[in-house]
Amino acid sequence: MSRTYQKDPKAVQALSELEFNVTQKSATERPFTGKYDEHFEEGLYVDIVSGEPLFSSLDKFDSGCGWPAFSRPVEDNVRNVSDLSHGMVRTEVRSQHGDSHLGHVFPDGPQDKGGLRYCINSASLRFIPKANLAAEGYGDYLSLFDANANK
Repeated sequence: MSRTYQKDPKAVQALSELEFNVTQKSATERPFTGKYDEHFEEGLYVDIVSGEPLFSSLDKFDSGCGWPAFSRPVEDNVRNVSDLSHGMVRTEVRSQHGDSHLGHVFPDGPQDKGGLRYCINSASLRFIPKANLAAEGYGDYLSLFDANANK
């Protein structure tokens, strides 16, 4: 929350071919192949390139689309860009500071959670389990999970 984030050239160099193509060339991983599609452990999903917090497991849901789906970002670290590629009008989602391609957002998410479905490539994300948040510098986000436990 008080950290600053930016594209890390060393992180870009360390990307796999798929991760590079997704985050830097706006590619899309094949559906149902990403490691986070059916992953529901408590924690935080961050940009694989910049480390900026993007989504919480609290907002993740099974949409059946073949990619991880979230109802909202954890904070304002995503930006929407008009995408006219592939003969369609879509809204691309990119990380604010790392400028990584993350996926797309659609208006067909759960209505009780705002109606949006952020359809995100696993290859653009790094997951930090709740138990590791403090050790990895994301301790400020623990309160999200503590607040949820009291509901």
